[in-house]
Amino acid sequence: MTAETTPPALPKRAFAIIFGVSVATALGNTGLISVLPAIGRSIGIPDEMVVAIFSLSAIMWAFASPVWARASDRYGRKPLMMMGLSGFMVSMTICGAVVSAGLRHLAAPLIIFICFLLARALFGLFGSASNPATQAYVADHTPRELRTQSMASLAGAFGLGTVVGPFLAPVFIYPVVGLAGPLFTFALIAAAMLFIVWRYLPESTRRAETDLDEDAEASGSPDKPAPMWRDPRVIPFLVYGFIVATCQTAQQQTLGFLIIDKLGVSPLEAQRPIAIAMMFGAVAGLLAQWGVIRMFEMTPRQLLRWGVACAALGNLMVALAHDYSTVCAGYAMASLGFGFARPGFTAGSSLAVGWKDQARVAGAIAAVNGINAVFAPAFMALYRQAHAAPFLLNMALMLGMLAYCFAAAPLRNADPAPATQEDSTLATLERSDEGGA
Repeated sequence: MTAETTPPALPKRAFAIIFGVSVATALGNTGLISVLPAIGRSIGIPDEMVVAIFSLSAIMWAFASPVWARASDRYGRKPLMMMGLSGFMVSMTICGAVVSAGLRHLAAPLIIFICFLLARALFGLFGSASNPATQAYVADHTPRELRTQSMASLAGAFGLGTVVGPFLAPVFIYPVVGLAGPLFTFALIAAAMLFIVWRYLPESTRRAETDLDEDAEASGSPDKPAPMWRDPRVIPFLVYGFIVATCQTAQQQTLGFLIIDKLGVSPLEAQRPIAIAMMFGAVAGLLAQWGVIRMFEMTPRQLLRWGVACAALGNLMVALAHDYSTVCAGYAMASLGFGFARPGFTAGSSLAVGWKDQARVAGAIAAVNGINAVFAPAFMALYRQAHAAPFLLNMALMLGMLAYCFAAAPLRNADPAPATQEDSTLATLERSDEGGA
């Protein structure tokens, strides 16, 4: 493989659009998670089946993400982002129609559940196209010394979506459509972002300008590159990312039921407290990704370790909480940890491979970020036995990952020289400009 060359700079407006794509997706997904307990209990769907709505979608996401990642190398990053937004928009629209039918008791709860499951699966199959494309687009235009900060900024889009989504979801519960209102609204937001991407986002020029030698070298070899899940450079990051994403998803999907049961109110009355708790967590995640990481110029190795340590403490606090305020504090602490961990394993895996593997590693990371949802019903069943159990399990898994950070060589060595203070300040200023673009 040829020596790595300096990528062309990422245009400010392009990053702002990519950021918007990630925000729109996170906005809808976390907004859906926040209203899902109320939807399930209003329709009469058992709690375990409610969280299982994400399971088929997660499986489709895991299998489709690497395929879409390879397609982005061939067809470009922009078309795959448009594919993902289209899948998200269609899925949310159909889910909204299904929820409306369920709230009006037009079909049995089991039929509504099956339709909801299939409609959500469309997001896993087609919506998964945008995630690896956005990550690869940023990697195409970011030098190694700024990769961690760039990935943290992109991860911050997810954090911003998790702030706004649960907070806005109750506002979108309209008089006529009720709990289906947020789903229709999130579909409209995705449609707006689809137009913006189509009209204003330039295609990535990284492959055309700098990957020709690598492509020629690869084409001259009869052997195809091994899948990322068999690449020793990446395997530890995938294992770490899978466990972290599983614990974060389990905590998010269990939190709403915990608050409903702890407060002893109806699902609709609990919607605002659920949104507030999730907002606290999202703000903590943003604090990590937009504040602490930049302030202390944290490297992937530090993010990997501090992430799971904070997440373990937060889950312990939730498990032992006797009141609503402690639940919020514990969820915020755990979210702070996840805010460190996600850019840690994303940037670490990106730095572990060369330019020609950026889309492939992005697809692998997207897959582990999606497949974890299949375990949500198991955590929900555990919650039904003892409310503290899933959070204690999360704590144990996070402590296991902390030990893994010291045992696995790629994680232990994921520590390139951080960006200089001048570069960090410049990147912060540029991101501020992009946010106002």
